[in-house]
Amino acid sequence: MATVLVTGANRGIGLQLCKQLAERGDSVVAVCRNTTPELSELGAQVIDGIDVSSGDAVEVLCQELGNLQIDVLVNNAGILLRDRFGDIDYDDLMEQYLINTLGPLRVTEALSDRLHSGSKVAIVSSRVGSIDDNSSGGNYGYRASKAAVNMIGTNLKHELLPRGIAVALLHPGLVATDMTGGSGVSPADSARGLIQRIDELTLENSGGFWHAEGYALPW
Repeated sequence: MATVLVTGANRGIGLQLCKQLAERGDSVVAVCRNTTPELSELGAQVIDGIDVSSGDAVEVLCQELGNLQIDVLVNNAGILLRDRFGDIDYDDLMEQYLINTLGPLRVTEALSDRLHSGSKVAIVSSRVGSIDDNSSGGNYGYRASKAAVNMIGTNLKHELLPRGIAVALLHPGLVATDMTGGSGVSPADSARGLIQRIDELTLENSGGFWHAEGYALPW
């Protein structure tokens, strides 16, 4: 049984990750800004009121965890605010950067002392952050924030490798959530694939960028 901490745990992919991990016997710490009845019913330890873009909130998270050791850290919290050239809200762009890019770094750094040799860090990124795979443009803030978090994840690979900690960057697929307007595969199917990728993560393949279905993605 592993101790797994999931951010953005209250809905969509995050909720399904917590549900499936708890069902297989893992000890789950579900971190979110606002809890939900569905999350409360899973038997996970729920820590709400946590905005990953806030240093003060992440410090509260550390205090709530006490000395708990973490086997798997899943940085899932994210936000999509659509934009288009000629009508870009730069405050929205910055909010996405703070949550999607700096959030995983802030949480991983803050919880670093609770990770150990054999721990794993997963960052839910997106293939829209791939420069090689960008064939349509648009969504400047979201694309840029995900491209930047891919670099964060690659840096963390090098940072954590000497400690025996592996890092994965993961694309969940096009998932039917509020973020996508309900289009795509089910959150349950996406979460199942993400868990398989995390289970397969080792020091040898640390730093890779994978689709939930298992194939490597271009940078």
